[in-house]
Amino acid sequence: MTWQGWALIVVFVGILLALTKPMGLWLHALYEGRRTPLHVVLGPVERGFYKLAGIDPTVEQSWRRYAVHMLLFNVALLLFTYAILRLQAFLPLNASGMPGIAPDGAFNIATSFTTNTNWQWYSGEVALSNLSQMLGLTIHNFLSAATGIALAFALFRGFARREAGSIGNFWADCTRITLYLLLPICVIYSVYLIAAGVPQTLTQQVAATTMEGARQTISMGPIASQEAIKMLGTNGGGFLNANSAHPFENPDALTNLIQMLSIFAIGFGLTWCFGKTVGNTKQGWAILSAMLVLFLAGVTVTYWQEAAGNPILHQLGVAGGNMEGKEVRFGVAASSLFAVVTTAASCGAVNAMHDSFTALGGMIPLFNIQLGEVVVGGVGAGIYGFLLFAILAVFVAGLMVGRTPEYVGKKIEGREVKLAVLAIAILPLVILGFTAIASVLPAGLAGPLNKGPHGFSEILYAFTSAVGNNGSAFAGITSGTQFYNGMLGVAMWLGRFFVIVPMLAIAGSLAAKKYTPETAGSFPTTGPLWVGLLVGTILILGGLTFLPSLALGPIADHLAMIGGTLS
Repeated sequence: MTWQGWALIVVFVGILLALTKPMGLWLHALYEGRRTPLHVVLGPVERGFYKLAGIDPTVEQSWRRYAVHMLLFNVALLLFTYAILRLQAFLPLNASGMPGIAPDGAFNIATSFTTNTNWQWYSGEVALSNLSQMLGLTIHNFLSAATGIALAFALFRGFARREAGSIGNFWADCTRITLYLLLPICVIYSVYLIAAGVPQTLTQQVAATTMEGARQTISMGPIASQEAIKMLGTNGGGFLNANSAHPFENPDALTNLIQMLSIFAIGFGLTWCFGKTVGNTKQGWAILSAMLVLFLAGVTVTYWQEAAGNPILHQLGVAGGNMEGKEVRFGVAASSLFAVVTTAASCGAVNAMHDSFTALGGMIPLFNIQLGEVVVGGVGAGIYGFLLFAILAVFVAGLMVGRTPEYVGKKIEGREVKLAVLAIAILPLVILGFTAIASVLPAGLAGPLNKGPHGFSEILYAFTSAVGNNGSAFAGITSGTQFYNGMLGVAMWLGRFFVIVPMLAIAGSLAAKKYTPETAGSFPTTGPLWVGLLVGTILILGGLTFLPSLALGPIADHLAMIGGTLS
């Protein structure tokens, strides 16, 4: 480890903390539906959308109606993308004549982008046309991110409102988030990326002559526009197969830093926004503090392990950190930080291959996802996932002080606790269940490149990434088969919507409750004790469930490595 590496981590966190309140203020304005400076230009566009769709944005919805509209919207988007992928060969902007995607592959891709997972079993530059990339996939990068933030707003209203029967209007939330947050930032972001050297063109391929005189075909396309929302919306799906390790997506150290900042920016801002909505910004800072504890612990372990390198190579005279699968232009520190950021935020973009990390260095990205999108998490999904754990933490605190638990003025009763457990339990049930199936069936065992503990880690990571809606992978696994396309597609859907529906039910239940003021017997939910309880609850309830599987995979792999065994 070097001081430059630690300086990068310190600067990264410092910039994010400086951005937290400004981003939170903007998000809170959208949460309340207030007018912003952008309304002068985009207000008529917003009203035009409502008029065209026949929507009255002032009419609010119950949690059930909110959930039904959200689900129907996402099913429609899934079918739309599935049709584009299947009919790709007959649609325009397909200069390379790429054929349509097979049914199982199209189902997997459409589900992946609908659920904000963006898992990619294919190489985008050789499998998808420009139209499929722009209309089929990039549209999801905006709308799945907008859906996640809208759902967070719905839960915020559940905590903030008193004896109310509604939690907002799904269509109004999604429209405002897309128009006034995601699109404006991405326009500026895309222009910066173009200036930095990221291509933005409808030309699909260009021919070049190498220094040796050979002819080479280079894939191009509208990369900058997809790259911007890929990061800001914590989507992660790359235009190119190498993702952000490719110089066309991530040219240099500065673009790498800005990409990492954009992954976390909205997630950090939502914590402050939550505190503002419940009338106490200290609540938001407490949540952010717990997130940072988990994040910094993960960064420390990953950077330490990657900087330490492989002892087997050291014995052979190859000194230094682990550079396998990493770009020289980024190095160990930036690659380690990126890996933890992208998995802590449920983004899934990669600038290094996690399969090539050391065993424990690769375990931290895996463990981040298994915690359930709470270490900052995806846009929207991170904060509402964290609040589910907060409900359980305050329930435990209530048991300790011997009174009905309360959180930000709302009594947490049996219904909320049961729904929170239901939402949180879906991750380990599906991850471990599907991993077990894939680990015994021939079709599942045909996927991993490696055998033994590392091969098991590849399978475990695939289903963890799918259910956690992350999208990154241990690159050694061959997943583009009917078995994996089907199983992972189902896992993505379960991991997204089987968490959302119980969460919305909690929002509706809380919104209907009266406000309960704090008393001397209330458990404090803003100080270090609360932060420690949150972290402990997440690690015990969200983490220990996976300890046996981690012991069979990365931990066993690490013990084999220090014992001098190659697998």
